Amino acid sequence: MFVCEKCGCNDERYFGIKKDKIYCRRCISFSSEKAIKIPINLNDELKENLTYSLSLEQEDISTKTKEAIANKRNVLIYAVCGAGKTEIVYASIADCLRNGRQVGFAIPRKDVVIELEERIKNAFPDSKVVSVYGGHTNEKEGDIIILTTHQLYRYKDYFDLLIIDETDAFPFSSNEMLMYMFKESIRGNYIMMSATPLKWMIDTIKKENGVYLKLMKRYHGHPLIVPKIKIIPFFKTLYVIKKLQEWLKKGFPVFIFCPTIDECEGLYNRIRLFIKEKGDYVHSKREDRNDVITSFKCGKLKYLVTTSVLERGVTVKNIQVMVISTDSSIYSSGVLIQISGRVGRKIDAYDGEVIFVADKETSEMKEAIDKIKEANEYVDV
Repeated sequence: MFVCEKCGCNDERYFGIKKDKIYCRRCISFSSEKAIKIPINLNDELKENLTYSLSLEQEDISTKTKEAIANKRNVLIYAVCGAGKTEIVYASIADCLRNGRQVGFAIPRKDVVIELEERIKNAFPDSKVVSVYGGHTNEKEGDIIILTTHQLYRYKDYFDLLIIDETDAFPFSSNEMLMYMFKESIRGNYIMMSATPLKWMIDTIKKENGVYLKLMKRYHGHPLIVPKIKIIPFFKTLYVIKKLQEWLKKGFPVFIFCPTIDECEGLYNRIRLFIKEKGDYVHSKREDRNDVITSFKCGKLKYLVTTSVLERGVTVKNIQVMVISTDSSIYSSGVLIQISGRVGRKIDAYDGEVIFVADKETSEMKEAIDKIKEANEYVDV
């Protein structure tokens, strides 16, 4: 039986023959230049540059993670939204770099790669940090490589430590090909991280005799924001406008999530007729969305209507969140937990509101709220 070396496919329906060579249609688009191995810049005194001190809980998880990787054991970190899980793995990264080992940091979405690149560069100013994603692949080698999971095919048997964040996110969690590429890129060990880990992740780490760690507190010690449900069968836009005006009057920035691109653009076009403050919309097909997001973070825009492209990896001080048509099938409990996790992430802005607006209450909405409340039981403030 023929098995594709690149994606692990063994389904003969995907195979063709050209010039007496077998090729695989499933991964035919993954055919660009591969990365080459280069020496890592050795620095015995290298240390991570933290902008804040780790909490006792973070420090404990950080130490256990570093020890596990040093002992060649894989790690799964279940950390609630806003727990500071990225900073938790800095010690493991630094330890690998001091020993000349190659580090990768993979995330399913390009937007989060771009967001993370600057943070990692600030944390490791003496190391070469490169980002690799669609349309940004000229430089592929560095001490720390931050990349989308789609780019892992370039790095077969490459990483001594591969950190993969948001492992439950689309498209990675449901993509057999990306999972195969992830495994093939590792020559050492991995750290998986998620605020909403799926069953297969927990089962895998146990099967491999890896280390499963939980961090159920945000780094600032305050509880997660518990969403409120607002059942509005008719005239949702009127409620959205009224609530948006209330938040904007207090000077709060706002995310309004919609389940589809059409609903996103339609709601924005209705809102802007009544709201004088400047806002905009973003979704996966808007090419200049990074510029729009930057304008929002800088305060030039006061609100954004968005699809799930902003469900993860974005931190904005004092942000308030509303989810429209929360009873849509696109909103699983995991997605709703991630969206809710955008609020209250800053140490000096740990409060806020999350509102689910829907025709009816769903089991996914209730499950998301129950899981958030369960996590808050670990908070003692």
